[in-house]
Amino acid sequence: MDFTAKNAEHVDFGGEVDYSGHQWFQEPPPRPEPQPVAEPYIPEQSVIMQNEAFGFALGAAPNVLYGRYKQYGQLGVLAWCSEFGELIDSLKELGFRGNMFVTTRTQALRTCEEILKLKLDIEMQIILMYLSSQVARLRRFLDGERQWDDYPAPKFPLPLDYRQFSPS
Repeated sequence: MDFTAKNAEHVDFGGEVDYSGHQWFQEPPPRPEPQPVAEPYIPEQSVIMQNEAFGFALGAAPNVLYGRYKQYGQLGVLAWCSEFGELIDSLKELGFRGNMFVTTRTQALRTCEEILKLKLDIEMQIILMYLSSQVARLRRFLDGERQWDDYPAPKFPLPLDYRQFSPS
């Protein structure tokens, strides 16, 4: 048994390379040329105004939702969710064009938290799930890596004797 850990096909001709005439570290390696400094990004006035408008709309969104809930009840929440969906679509378009400011993103994430903190007594669970899905859709776009656990838990009514419907 061969314990030398060498392959049989390996051929070593021996002999060392002579480095006696070589002068080491005489010339420093070439330095890379510094890259030109990019000009700072100055957004157009229309982009600034658009971000300010989104910031205002996002800041008012929880109050508008609560007002709709107080005025129309659960159906007001449902109607507001449709309008919020349109706002989300517009925000996504702004972001895909690369024009969303960090302040707009931060305001949108804060708005999502404030919406879920509202004390809305929504008994129609489909509306609660729709509201949560709209908030989740915006959050996934803004910060896809993070996981949130502040969504309201749906409360589906169970029959008193729900075990009678389970397979035996």
